[in-house]
Amino acid sequence: MAETMSEIMNPANSQHDPRFPHAPEGWSSASAEATASADDLKLEADHWELISALQAFFAADKTPNVRKLHDALDEHFHARGGIKYLYELLPGGPVAQGCRLAGLQAPAGAVDKSFGSVQ
Repeated sequence: MAETMSEIMNPANSQHDPRFPHAPEGWSSASAEATASADDLKLEADHWELISALQAFFAADKTPNVRKLHDALDEHFHARGGIKYLYELLPGGPVAQGCRLAGLQAPAGAVDKSFGSVQ
């Protein structure tokens, strides 16, 4: 079912990836792969899960607080090691680099070294 005005007006042009129902308009898995390649990353299943989780979080809260986002990611990946594990996946920080991969604007403070970024 069409969710954006662009999809309603031009249904044939819709390129919505069903694996990422909360993806921002204009985002594609190919754009994520290009961003990852520029960062010398190869996206695997856990990267895609992180991208999907970030997109879902932003769909529920348009202006998330960086601390809430950090804590939500820690909880979502708790069984695998939480935030520590996510830093292994994304050396540029699970919030800052993760948002770039997901096509999202990182929340204010995301580039602060203590809040999910090592940049």
